Amino acid sequence: MDVGLFVDQLERSPINSGQLVHVEELPERQASHAGLTHDLHPTLSAALLDRGMLPLFTHQARAIDAVLDGHDVAVVTPAACGKSLCYDIPIAQAFLTDSTSKALFLFPTKALAQDQLRGLQELLPPKLEGKAAIFDGDTPSSERPSVRRSARAVLTNPDMLHYGMLPNHRAWNRLWPSLKYVVIDEAHVYRGIFGSHVANVLRRLRRLCAHYGSDPQFILSSATIANAGELAEGLIGRPAEVIAEDGAPHGPKHFVFWDPPIIDEERGTRASAGSGTSRLLEMLLKRDARTLAFVRTRRQAELVFIAVRDRLRLDNAPLAERVRPYRASYLAEDRREVERGLLDGQLLGVVATNALELSIDIGDLDATLITGYPGSIASTWQQAGRSGRSGQGSLSVLVAQDNPLDQYLMRHPDFFFGRPHEHARIRPENPYVLDPHLLCAAYEMPLSEKDAALYGDGFAAHVARLTDEGSLNERNGKWFISPSVEYPAQDVNIRSASHTQYLAVESQSGRVLEHLDESAAFSQLHPGAVYLHQGESYIVENLDLTAGVAYLTTTDVPYYTESRDVTDIRIVETKASKTLNGAVVHVGEVEVSRQVIGYRKRGFYSADAKDEDLGDELLDLPTRVFRTVAFWFDLPAITFNRALRDKEDLAGGLHAMEHAAIGVLPLFALCDRNDIGGVSTPMHQDTGEPQVFIYDGHPGGVGIAEHGFDVVEELLGATLAAIEECPCTDGCPSCVQSPKCGNNNNPLDKQQAAVYLRDLLGRG
Repeated sequence: MDVGLFVDQLERSPINSGQLVHVEELPERQASHAGLTHDLHPTLSAALLDRGMLPLFTHQARAIDAVLDGHDVAVVTPAACGKSLCYDIPIAQAFLTDSTSKALFLFPTKALAQDQLRGLQELLPPKLEGKAAIFDGDTPSSERPSVRRSARAVLTNPDMLHYGMLPNHRAWNRLWPSLKYVVIDEAHVYRGIFGSHVANVLRRLRRLCAHYGSDPQFILSSATIANAGELAEGLIGRPAEVIAEDGAPHGPKHFVFWDPPIIDEERGTRASAGSGTSRLLEMLLKRDARTLAFVRTRRQAELVFIAVRDRLRLDNAPLAERVRPYRASYLAEDRREVERGLLDGQLLGVVATNALELSIDIGDLDATLITGYPGSIASTWQQAGRSGRSGQGSLSVLVAQDNPLDQYLMRHPDFFFGRPHEHARIRPENPYVLDPHLLCAAYEMPLSEKDAALYGDGFAAHVARLTDEGSLNERNGKWFISPSVEYPAQDVNIRSASHTQYLAVESQSGRVLEHLDESAAFSQLHPGAVYLHQGESYIVENLDLTAGVAYLTTTDVPYYTESRDVTDIRIVETKASKTLNGAVVHVGEVEVSRQVIGYRKRGFYSADAKDEDLGDELLDLPTRVFRTVAFWFDLPAITFNRALRDKEDLAGGLHAMEHAAIGVLPLFALCDRNDIGGVSTPMHQDTGEPQVFIYDGHPGGVGIAEHGFDVVEELLGATLAAIEECPCTDGCPSCVQSPKCGNNNNPLDKQQAAVYLRDLLGRG
């Protein structure tokens, strides 16, 4: 596909009436090469030469030398730059020169493990190819004993390491004593609550390796982030050498920002990002452009797929069969079929969640469509990097959602293209995360005081609390798992702070469709919710809170649902404070009470691209109460006094500020909007002041609120810009409205919010 010609046609297309707001042309870049200071085994050198992998790029050579020198290493470069060779080459070298050495690979997705297995086997001689094997949830039971018995390279994911391997470490006693390398691929994915869990899983791994007499090196690879060294050290518990240069070439790329049109001038609402993606995907497929369309949610993957498939069936039925959806929750055979279809060209287009964001080899793509800002600059470039991976010209399009974050980027593309990458935050010491992993560790091997070196200064207090609760028993200076705790790993979902899991079950067949944590279950599996799975709609008949099961029935209703919740917040402890133009900003521990109170029905994407409101329904679900970390601020005294004197809409202004600030915060912290929440009030019961709170949405917090506290002035400046630059008059989803607001976005006062923000910033 001639990308430049397509962009020109897109600018002149009838579907473009101001939607194409920016085009960034990224030039081609030549490769930079370097040699190694270490000699490689002749067999390995020949394999690299035969496959055109020599000479090495500069970052590859530097990383491989550092690994062979004995250092832990973190390689932090953009997508499609050959990071996998940075660990495959040292591991192949070890296998060829030391018959006992073994390696463990951790990948965040099963698809990535499948792909990387092929890459490693290409570097090994035939007699060693079979010594590399995958061990994950898709591995047949009949094959698992042979993997444990004979594999020298075990490719798995953190979930399986946590749940299946570490608790059963004796069955893996051939692996641990000879474990030389541990690979942590796509390390930037391990942030927030997931990264906090993984950090504790890796501490359990290091603990067992020491018991078996090994001390493996860690090799991490990551997309570009600002604090790669800090993240690496947080994950593995010790410093790593960071390799951040990039010597790989790339072809020219056109990066387009596409803003769906306003379809309701009065309310300021825009056409959905999903409808924009479906139209662009249809145009690209009809031009025979191999395209991967990323979407934010599993539901959206199904909606966009259905819209494209149904339109193509009207005028190009064969082409309709060459597009498929892809989600990590699909069965293994369904995922493999889609991956093979992309690789061999049978499929021309795929609509995927970020399960296909990572560096799986799916062949050469012409275009990537990114439906809504993925929450970080790193993830956006990672998704955009899936097209043009062999040096040819490529296209990436960011299709904006109707929210403050996306709309800010549409009006400030320089913020995206010129800004340093974000910080990834984890908090392994979060008690909601650490305590369950200490129980897992005690199950694997009794705890002792020497484990404090792995778990930090708070180790003794955590162990004492678990002992007081009766989960641990102390004998002779060691802590043993209580007989009442059967298999603690099964109660820890490492991708959630919640330990309560719910099943989505098809009523007619009893087939399990999905596993969701409590928070997701209340928002997606409540009675009346429409749940989408592989293009099929299900309606939730009942949510059994005792059994943790939602019962679903297939349906053909022409709508989907969005939940609404209300939140209350109490201050537990203030950790730090600072002043901002007469206002006070605090950060500390809070207790959050959140209840899903209803849901809204919204029609599927229609011909005019509207997501039509079809009404609201009420719910009566239990309130979730949890402790987390928040930052909060009041108003300057002069502002508050004026608001009282002039009878300003104080509640509406604060509420609008809260919504907009939550929407913009992911520009500054590596997080998703769903990772944070907020509360605003003209008079908070704990302070007696008008207050705006923004809190981490996970029990115990993961560092987002602290970062918000640190950059609060910059955050409020971007929030003011998001509000003032929005063309609506009274507030809309692009600036101050939230689809999940339990108060139905009432009261909201956009103009008053702008006044308060200017006062906070000293611009009044």
